[in-house]
Amino acid sequence: MIPGIADQKALRLLVVIASYGTANNAHLDRVIKEYRSMSFDVDIVIISNIDKKPAADIECVVGLPNKNPWSLPFAHKELFAARADQYDMFIYSEDDILITERNIRALLDVTSVLNEGEVAGWMLVERASNSELNYPQAHGSFHWDCTSVKTRGNYHLAHFTNEHAASYMLTRQQLARAIASGGFLVGPHEGKYDLPCTAATDPFTQCGFRKLIPISHIDDFSAHHLPNKYINRLGVDRRQLDAQLSVLMQIAREGNDAVPLFSAETRLWHGMYSKDYYEPARDEVLSAVPQSAAVLSIGSCSAANERRLLERGNRVVTIPLDPVVGSGLAQLGAEVVLGDVITARSKIAAERFDRLLFVDVLQFIRDPAHLLKLFADLLAPDGRVIICAPNRPSLRYAWECAKSSSVFRRWGSFDAVGIHDTTSGKIQRWCAQAGLAIEKIERRAPHRAGLRLKFLSSVLAPDLVATATRRESLRPFLRKDHGIEQMEVSRRSVVQ
Repeated sequence: MIPGIADQKALRLLVVIASYGTANNAHLDRVIKEYRSMSFDVDIVIISNIDKKPAADIECVVGLPNKNPWSLPFAHKELFAARADQYDMFIYSEDDILITERNIRALLDVTSVLNEGEVAGWMLVERASNSELNYPQAHGSFHWDCTSVKTRGNYHLAHFTNEHAASYMLTRQQLARAIASGGFLVGPHEGKYDLPCTAATDPFTQCGFRKLIPISHIDDFSAHHLPNKYINRLGVDRRQLDAQLSVLMQIAREGNDAVPLFSAETRLWHGMYSKDYYEPARDEVLSAVPQSAAVLSIGSCSAANERRLLERGNRVVTIPLDPVVGSGLAQLGAEVVLGDVITARSKIAAERFDRLLFVDVLQFIRDPAHLLKLFADLLAPDGRVIICAPNRPSLRYAWECAKSSSVFRRWGSFDAVGIHDTTSGKIQRWCAQAGLAIEKIERRAPHRAGLRLKFLSSVLAPDLVATATRRESLRPFLRKDHGIEQMEVSRRSVVQ
């Protein structure tokens, strides 16, 4: 059992800090100073590739689990296991994460009301020189899971899909369960994350625990990433975070069964080709939208395209990937339609749009043709569908795997990996099945591509951008055998 608040001074903490080389020594000194200021009984162990002892009472264990320098963080697991009965709490951390007594006490408090299998954790925060806050875990495909919202005691909690916070804390009982699972005491490996990130996330990815962030007390569960190096590079600011948390809190209070429009995370190595929730605006999309056009954007996330369109004066209606990202779209002035595919479609059945945008959407849908057909009759007479998808992603996936020292990983079927291998031929076929005719398909060549690379763009180009129109508008130019059977609309056949 975790001692009560009155007994917490007697808590024994084992803190293991991974510190490679000397570059972060100043941060390491700051982190150690913080632990020494705590009212708990704290023992600190540094794991490193070199002998470093900032003080006589600091233990240093030198050595890498294998020849890869990035394997160092895995060395903490054997230490935890060897001393599992000697401490009440176990903290693993990289050498630039400032965890405070406030963080630890808050985590102890919420742990007392969590269910078995739930582990509380913190978000990383950075502080700019102007005191603005940045939350760097929010990048790429990582986002709040709107289906995960829970209430435990006085806390509202949710799961953030980036479990990596370069640190974690477990109770003695939780550590024992992690070890017993068979997924903790394992050699260096990687899958969803790279090596150092995997070492800090194994308790959540393969030991049976679910990491939850107390969104109602986010400041108590924010740990400072001392380098502040991701400011203006990746992450969301506090205003954006608060907007997302507001939606999650509303879900918690009202008990809404919020669901995403579709799953946009792949099961490929390192989560490759998952949808980028924070992607920038795409000129190839914007250039295909006239300034007077009414636009419907399906599966939108970052709002970068939508922001640019709104600034131009376009009317923009969005069906966001989930209600959390939808909050940002609404703040920009977009008309947001929530619900699953069928519900959202029914809400705008009487509307007509000049452009339908499917930006990195179709590859995540079990039946892409069905989704296209579902929305195609919302096109105005001269309307167009704009489709963006990766170009032959399986080829580049094979190349990335081949470059690593890991065993080659197969692409697999849609059911196995959660994404279609998209080609221009497949997009044409999906459009034909949906009653659409392709006007053009462009391959976006790599930046600075020379003539020889452009010649090979069918293989090397990272993205495909297709423009399609309803067949009726091109009927004189089409062969008679291009008919299409009516398809039944159902939630199950459209999404995964």
